[in-house]
Amino acid sequence: MNLNEFYKTTDICLAATLCIFDFKIEQIEKVSHSKAVFVFKNSAELAETTKSFFNHELKVEPLGFFNSLKEIKTRIYNA
Repeated sequence: MNLNEFYKTTDICLAATLCIFDFKIEQIEKVSHSKAVFVFKNSAELAETTKSFFNHELKVEPLGFFNSLKEIKTRIYNA
């Protein structure tokens, strides 16, 4: 597995936002009962979206964000 092929984050809000922008979680690596690492396929678009997230430049639809966050939490706790 090429490490540069994947982007990993423990930031659940970033993961939920990336999902809203149609990036798929490839894998969830559970670290503990309440902590996980979210794995995405790396791309230039993902890097740009992540940069925009941390620069507070993204706008998301609130209900979409809430639903994405809820879905991710369900995946963590049911794994």
